[in-house]
Amino acid sequence: MSEPGREAQEALAWFAGELRRLRQLCGAPSLNTLVAISASLRQPLARSTLSDKLNAKSLPEWSFVVAFVTACRAHADRVGVRLPAELAELGHWDAAHWRLLRIADAARTEDRLRSAAHAQLSRRGGGAAPAGQPEPPVPADRPAEILGQVTPRQLPAAVPHFVGRTAALAALATLLPHQGGAPGVTTVCLISGTAGVGKTTLAVGWAHQVADRFPDGQLYVNLRGFDATGPADPAEVLREFIEALGVPAQRVPAGPAARAGLFRSLLTGRRVLVLLDNAGDADQVRPLLPGSPGCLVVVTSRGHLPGLLTIEGARPLLLDPLSRSEAYELLSRRLGADRVGDEPDAVDRIVRTAAGLPLALAIVAGRAAAQPGLGLGRLADELTGPGGLDRFSHGDAAADIRTVFSWSYRNLDATSARAFRLLGLHPGPEVCVPALASLAGVAVARAGRSMAALVRANLVSEPLPGRYVLHDLLRAYAAELVAGHEPEEARREAVGRLLDYYLHTAYAADVLLYDQRDPISPAPARAGTAVTALTDRTAAWRWLTSEHRVLLAVVGLATDARFDTHAWQLAWTVNTYLDRLGAWQEQLAVQERALLAASRTADRDGEARAHRNRAVACLRLEDHDRAEAHLHRSLGLYTDLGDAIGSARAHLNLGIVAERQGRYERALHHAQQALGLFTAAGNTNGKANALNNIGWYHSQLGDYEQALEHCTQALVLQQQVGNRYWQAHTWDSLGYVYYRLERQAEAIRCYGNALALWREAAERYYEATTLTHLGDSHRAAGAPEPARRAWRGALGILEQLGHSDAERIRARLRSAPARSS
Repeated sequence: MSEPGREAQEALAWFAGELRRLRQLCGAPSLNTLVAISASLRQPLARSTLSDKLNAKSLPEWSFVVAFVTACRAHADRVGVRLPAELAELGHWDAAHWRLLRIADAARTEDRLRSAAHAQLSRRGGGAAPAGQPEPPVPADRPAEILGQVTPRQLPAAVPHFVGRTAALAALATLLPHQGGAPGVTTVCLISGTAGVGKTTLAVGWAHQVADRFPDGQLYVNLRGFDATGPADPAEVLREFIEALGVPAQRVPAGPAARAGLFRSLLTGRRVLVLLDNAGDADQVRPLLPGSPGCLVVVTSRGHLPGLLTIEGARPLLLDPLSRSEAYELLSRRLGADRVGDEPDAVDRIVRTAAGLPLALAIVAGRAAAQPGLGLGRLADELTGPGGLDRFSHGDAAADIRTVFSWSYRNLDATSARAFRLLGLHPGPEVCVPALASLAGVAVARAGRSMAALVRANLVSEPLPGRYVLHDLLRAYAAELVAGHEPEEARREAVGRLLDYYLHTAYAADVLLYDQRDPISPAPARAGTAVTALTDRTAAWRWLTSEHRVLLAVVGLATDARFDTHAWQLAWTVNTYLDRLGAWQEQLAVQERALLAASRTADRDGEARAHRNRAVACLRLEDHDRAEAHLHRSLGLYTDLGDAIGSARAHLNLGIVAERQGRYERALHHAQQALGLFTAAGNTNGKANALNNIGWYHSQLGDYEQALEHCTQALVLQQQVGNRYWQAHTWDSLGYVYYRLERQAEAIRCYGNALALWREAAERYYEATTLTHLGDSHRAAGAPEPARRAWRGALGILEQLGHSDAERIRARLRSAPARSS
């Protein structure tokens, strides 16, 4: 057995031993007793699973660890046993579980490398590669949480008919990093040139050739620097890269600087190739540069990006059009040497007219290949005739390429041609097949066949499975076509179906993930709108994350196209997702569009919701004055509408603003107003939340008995309706009350319950708040080291979010007693 494998087995055995030790110390309950306790706590454990994990037969999932520790603590409480503080604390188990997963992943990586090496030796010896060995099981809920251990392979497929570029390939080869590079310095190469000259083709093709020199992975992104829909946000790109490197979405920092820092940290000491395609300017690239000498960054852009050259020291590589001989070779590979050799004059005219642009040559060759009976002379006549390719020699890039695109477009069947035109109505940056089906009003299968035809015609690319992208010029060309071919009424109906698709699917995802929200009533979808079935929370989260950027663009499309109800309802639908993700600036911008849309149609319910959601974003961003102003507008609208529940929620939020401003009496007043409204409306969820807030404000005013009474009432109601998110709030409130009553063991237990629920909900800010409170209780209990651990955990989260509360935690850590020697 290899050393990593032995270490993994030893680590698993130790962890299982710790689980058994906890069981023994909590009163040695039987497995059946633990099963019963876990079921009563709504964290059910199967007896077979308990036996399996306690005997180190497989890696324990994090959900199992939480449920097991919670059940053991509950049994200890029942029998009056006091557990060691460390074993009773989920933070201890979290850290131990992380160590176990890292060791296990290192062992799996070693096994994969050994298998790959063995397969390569077998192939060199003429034998067949051995069948791959199955990997050991990975915990189902936490495999991606092994930070920096995921190896991304994001390169798009290389063009099969790549030719020439000998000098460019030789220049790129000199940039390969070597051992012992300057610390903190990453080699950056900028490939620049005109549109259609083959920058991406060169970069991707070469990246595949040297991928084995970067064993830790390859990252790729289209920065859309010249896209009509706007460039990619570097902060969003960083989020995607960080997730691709193994960090779960809920642990990605919110602030761009924090994301850039984490990205550089993840790549420290690793050899990764980063391909940044279609950059608009140096500012878009800088946050995406790692600092490891083992990494290489290749940037493509139509511009020269002088800032990247002078400040970051990027190596420039200006890509010229293909030479005449290279253009001949490209056509020969695509059409066959015989066909090209039979009509040399025609080929010469085609090459000359195409001006050496690989994109133009590829499109011409695709048309000729699709029509074997079409003589190249006739094709050359069409290209060189009046209005044929005049823009290839004159004018800007958009005008030049338009005619080239038309060749592929004319050869499409009628259905695919219409599909391409309609894609000009989609805001981008990516399209899925159900979105195209909705635009066209056809079945998903039919839309899929059209999309496949567009990919074959080089009018659409598929950088990721099921995600389709139009080149920026192709999108502009499609927009021109749809405006010229489709009547305005038909275009508006197509946009309406597209918005229906995104609204209804996003709403279904929102209901699955955040089922305690007050619902809205989207209008029925138009006939012909596709449906994406989301069966569970995992599918809902996956859909929202994959469509994240598209949904932001779709809200903009709805607003600009005056689909105002769609605009505010889409914004409402994505609000909680953006809030939990920490995308508060995006949340703010989206709700601004919602407010504009709702106000244009005097939709007072939409206005009230948009004001309240915008206030939440302002509150998260610590703009309390604007938050309060929006909430008063929201409250006024809800009052005029006679919407007691909406008014109550506005009061709850006003109470939070007042609390943040230190006005606890005012906060208590708003929470009591909310309680009265919720009670009158018979809304148990809202009543429970108001009770918790009232209890919390009493605790801030020093009335701990009132606080305990109200929070206990809140918890009972929340458990009755199954509102786990607000149970976390209430457990935290109860923990604080017990902390103030100097009952630290009970406080720590409450905080542990809150932390488990915050992590389940991916709620990072309030997780940091509870960790802060937990540290305070540990300190009060005379346990400085657990206190420091909790505060350090809170500080890490707040720094990732870029929140000013981080300074208060630093102050706690500075004032904490030094670690005993």
